[in-house]
This record gives sequence, structure tokens and C-alpha cells, in this order.
Amino acid sequence: MNITLGSGILGTAFFAVVVVLVIILVIYFISTQRSLVNLDEMCKNALSQIEVQLNSRWDALLGLAQVASKYAKHESETLINVIQQRRGETVNTPEAVNEQQSALRQVMGQLMAIRESYPELKADNLFIEVQDGVKQYEENVRMSRMIYNDTTTKMNRMVRQWPSSIVASMLHFNVREYLKVDEEQKKSYPNLNEAFNQ
Repeated sequence: MNITLGSGILGTAFFAVVVVLVIILVIYFISTQRSLVNLDEMCKNALSQIEVQLNSRWDALLGLAQVASKYAKHESETLINVIQQRRGETVNTPEAVNEQQSALRQVMGQLMAIRESYPELKADNLFIEVQDGVKQYEENVRMSRMIYNDTTTKMNRMVRQWPSSIVASMLHFNVREYLKVDEEQKKSYPNLNEAFNQ
């Protein structure tokens, strides 16, 4: 009789422990899934913000090209066509962001070359004002890129670290790519060694 009562208590205790463990696992699974979804959405939002800022830069560059066309009609017409084709392109991957950045840098370089060729354009108040706007959009893109990369770091940690990696794998969350500075942009950085050794 005592053996039956003791094994019944042990069986009940074992069952209670199993139920508690299952509840803890379910809570962990749900919590981890919510965190992964939250980070995934934050990554998508950051890319969306970058897309908005890049399109705003295209709009500002279009304004610069239109002001420049008063002074250099032929050179500006080509740039206006390029800008109008690139504006509104979808930017939803790191590769697309880098491609847009490269195209924007090329157009900006061409606009600055036109500005140098026409001294009266340098003094045009509207050109200067729009150019300041372009600089502000560049800063906004830089900040959005930082936010995206920070969020991607958090996401990638959860996807790769155990035990959250098990949940991520089950729910098909993958490591995201970082936004990188392209080689052309790296070349334009000043050489600090040369600057300080002069």
C-alpha cells in the first residue's frame, strides 16, 4: 500500500515537472519568435527608411540638375534623364542600396563638374540651397544605414546563437546581410597618414 502511494506521488511530481518544463519551453518559443519578428520588421523598416532618403536625394539632385540647366542646358538634360529613370526604384536589399549610392555619387560628381564649369552657377542661391538639402539627405542615409546595421547585428545574433538559433531555424529566419561601404567610396576617404605627416 505504501509503495503504491509513494509511486503515485512520484508519478504526479514527475508529471508536474514535465508540464512545467513544457510551459517554459512554449513561453520561450513564443518570446523568441516575437523577438525575431520584431527584429526582422525593424530591419525591413530601416531599409524602407533608406529607400525614402535615397529617393529624396534623387529629387534634390533633379532640382540641382534643373537649376544647372539654366546655365548648361545640354549637359544637364542627360543628367535629368538619368535621374528621372533612377528615381523611385525599389531599394529593398543591401545590394540595391549600394547600387543606388554608387549611381547617386556619379550623378553628384557630374553636377559638381558642371558647377565648376559655370562660375555663375556657383553663386546661384537656389543651387546652393538645394545642394545643402542633398547634404542633409546624405546624412539621413548615413544614419539610416547605421540603424539598419545595428538592427541586423541583433537579428544575426539571435539567428546564430543557441538556443534561439533552434527557433530561428524552425521558423526560417536567416542571417541578414550588412550594408557595406563600397570600394569607390573607400578610395575617396582622405589618407590620414599623409595628412599628418606633412
